[in-house]
Parts: sequence; structure tokens; C-alpha cells
Amino acid sequence: MAKKITNRVTWVGKIDWELTSFHGDELSTHRGSSYNSYLIRDKKVALIDTVWLPYDREFVARLKEEIDLQKIDYIIMNHNEVDHSGALVELLREIPGTPIYCTAKGEAIIRGHYHQDWNFVRVKTGDTLSLGETTLTFIEAPMLHWPDTMFTYMSGDNTLFSNDGFGQHYATESLYNDRVCMAEVMQEALKYYVNILNPFSPMVLRKVKEVVGMNLPLDLICPSHGVIWRENPAQIVEKYLQWADAYQEDQVTIVYDTMWQSTRQMAQAIAQGIQEASPSTTVKLMNASVDDKNDILTEMFRAKLVLMGSPTINNGYSYAIAGLLEMARGLKFKKKRAAAFGSYGWSGEATKMITEHLQQAGFEIVNDGIRQAWVPDTDMLQACREWGTSLM
Repeated sequence: MAKKITNRVTWVGKIDWELTSFHGDELSTHRGSSYNSYLIRDKKVALIDTVWLPYDREFVARLKEEIDLQKIDYIIMNHNEVDHSGALVELLREIPGTPIYCTAKGEAIIRGHYHQDWNFVRVKTGDTLSLGETTLTFIEAPMLHWPDTMFTYMSGDNTLFSNDGFGQHYATESLYNDRVCMAEVMQEALKYYVNILNPFSPMVLRKVKEVVGMNLPLDLICPSHGVIWRENPAQIVEKYLQWADAYQEDQVTIVYDTMWQSTRQMAQAIAQGIQEASPSTTVKLMNASVDDKNDILTEMFRAKLVLMGSPTINNGYSYAIAGLLEMARGLKFKKKRAAAFGSYGWSGEATKMITEHLQQAGFEIVNDGIRQAWVPDTDMLQACREWGTSLM
């Protein structure tokens, strides 16, 4: 069902309550998501973004209920992954020739996806499109999070259509940030940032500062996933400025995998030592084989110190730890300290290998780590506590 946002703007997207993972299985979406598309009615009519490919026919059918498709003058594509551009083929069967406004790289990506010679209009930062009483201003935002990404600012309604910027995977019929649990929304916004945008933090920081420096009146931020920021939209802008700038909290995140509980016992003893040395520090223990990988990475992002442990398995470490290390390498965390630990039987390579891979992922290694043969006894658990204390 379409929902009116302002006198000129109507939400015409899709709420996906059933979505449990995104980008294949790369990102968990415990709270579903939405694919937000926006219809602007002025003297001219513009459609901003579409929806994910599986919902293309449903999208077009519902759009027909809202407006005669022949009245749509322009299609604005802020970013062209299939979760945003997926309904273009179905839509342009109905209104062929409708100009598609996008960046030059956006055109290349659309052509690469759909192999159609549509009516593309390339835009760059500062270009405008008058709709009548309102004007759209285009702002290129490459690598937030694809090379083609742009924002579109609408004067008059003081609205920023930000596509993946400031978004969250969060399904709600309530639509606005002031009508849902803000703690949930902020957690999902952080998780979204960490797992999608963090590799591009330097570009995020520059672009957000650029947009802030434009001093645009801002009443609404309308992303393409999740809630619309209506109440104090500047709050999510401020969060992005913090998250993009080598963010950390007073937190230690301990990530471990375990076969017969020895590495788990070490992790718990290390946590005790940290807490004894620094009672105000938040300590998070997360089991790599049990806890969600994207939630673990989010807690690693929060941390000033990351400790990672695994038993030695086949002269290496567990596949769950290996997967997290590879994902962490790709996410390019900045200014975070790290160390490794683990138990072993007749060999003990895991701790050294984890240390090397943490270093390759950009972490500052604080020491050579701690390891224990077989099951830790009382003395070894005390050594783990003392090791944890020494890290603070």
C-alpha cells in the first residue's frame, strides 16, 4: 500500500518481512528489510528508485493503482544493485522511453545488468532537474557503497533521498524513525554500516562532511532500506560522522571457537581478568560457531581491543574463525588492537596463525598471544586472567 509522506512525496516501496539474509548469505537480516521507492508529484512527476527483482510485477501493479504510469516523466536511479533497480525492466515495458537519470557509472551498471538501450541521462554533482515548484539536485556519492551511488536532494520539501546511505535492514509498516523502537533502529543502522559501508569509511567521511557543508535544510532523510528519518534526521548524520572516523567504544570483544570447551574456558578467564582490571569496560564474549557472524563483526567494530581464540585443528584454526578473519580483512577496521589465544593438543599453530592474520587484516598486535596444551588447569586459568589484566 502506498503511503503519503508529504503533500508531494508518496512511498511506493515494498516491506519484506520474510528476508533473513542479504547479498547471498553475506549479511543477516533478523528484522527483515524494505525496498523504498518514492513517487514525487509536482508539475512534473519523478520516481526515485524501484524495488528488488522478485517483487517487480507486484511493484508495477501497485504503482498503477497509485498513478497512471504514463504520467511519470522521469525515473531517478540513485544506485543500481538489483534490490533497487530490479523493477526497471517490468516498468519500462509499460513506459518505454522514459528518461533514467543516473551517474555515468550507474548507466554502465544498468546496461551490465539488463542489456537494454534505455533513455539514459547522465548526471553529476550539482546538476539539477526542475519538477515545477521543487528542484532535484544530484550529489554523486561513489562507494557509498557502489561506484554508481548518488544522493538526490529535493528542495521545497527539504528531503534527501540517500539510497543505501543512512539505511538499515528493518521491516516496519510504521515507516518513520519516531514510530519504532529507536534502540532497534540504531542497532540495525550500525550493523548495516559495519557490514556494508565500513570498508569505504574514508569516502563516507568526506562525502557526509561535504553534504553537511552544503547547509541544506533537512526535514527528512529517505533511504532505500528501513525507516525514514523524520524526527531529528541529523542524528543519523552525526552517527555516520562518528562511525566513519576510526570508531571505537570502551569495549573488548572476545571471539572464540571451541571443540571440547578448553578455548571457551580460556576466553572466560581472560574476560574475568579484563573486568577486574577495568570494571567500567564492556566485555563481550561471542562464540564464532553459535553467534551470528555479522553481529560478531558489529561488536568487533565497537571494540578498542579484539581477542580471537581457536583450538588448533589440522595444523590450523577453525573454519568459523577463518571466515570471520577474512570478513574482517575486507571490512578494513581501523585503529583497533588485537591478540590471539587458544588451546591445542600435540601441535599449537593456531595462535600464531591467527596473530598473523589479524595483523594482515590491519589490527595492531599487542603481544604474541597465549596458548595452552590440552585442558587448562587452575594455574593456567589464573595465567589467562593475568594475561587479560595485562592487556588493560
